[in-house]
Amino acid sequence: MNELAEEMTRAARAPITRGKRPRDAATLILIDRSGATPKVLLGKRHHGHAFMPSKFVFPGGRVEPHDRHVPVAAGLDPHIEARLLRHVQRPSADKARGFAVAAIREVFEETGLLLGRKVDAASASASGDGAADPFAAAGVRPDLSELHLIARAITPPGRPRRFDTRFFAADAQLIVHKVDGVVSPDSELVELTWLPVADAQKLDIPPVTKRVLGELEARVAAGFGHALPVPFYRVLHGKFTQLML
Repeated sequence: MNELAEEMTRAARAPITRGKRPRDAATLILIDRSGATPKVLLGKRHHGHAFMPSKFVFPGGRVEPHDRHVPVAAGLDPHIEARLLRHVQRPSADKARGFAVAAIREVFEETGLLLGRKVDAASASASGDGAADPFAAAGVRPDLSELHLIARAITPPGRPRRFDTRFFAADAQLIVHKVDGVVSPDSELVELTWLPVADAQKLDIPPVTKRVLGELEARVAAGFGHALPVPFYRVLHGKFTQLML
């Protein structure tokens, strides 16, 4: 049994905390392929966090209701949208877009890096209100067309915090704006690092992060196409399962 399967199965055998339904979440792996060896961006979580303190993770977090309403420069690739809507309640194009926008928003909030297309300030502010559109002030609209869906994983029953997480990836060349000072000793991520996948896997990372890094590496080797199948990891009836979306 692999490390992720062992971890999820062990968690499923713990006493179940009632009422803990998984929250929709999204995370984004930025990959820099400008050099001979691709590198990925990971952040170290603050040691004071109750959830995964001091672990290296991909930037990400919960999907918020307003994410599906943020104006975008371009929509999701049809292959990605279709995979996002499999095995979800009340599937819709807006829901799929919300997952993707949440991933880009979380990267912006946690690292100061913004992916998308530059637009003039008047167009940006006219297309959304400031509270619901965190990209407007930067004159940027998120571009979903170049996002790749790498994996989906649900935290098993028994954990005090559970997430239904979509793992996206995007090329670092899509970064069009940066806000300095977002990462600091007192922020959610206290440091950022760009590393080759092999080196990233040696960090103190959760098993699911290690598994997704391996999946990312395989997808890049296979051409990094939108039509590639996407693994979905979860625990059903106490057993680790993987199906392809």
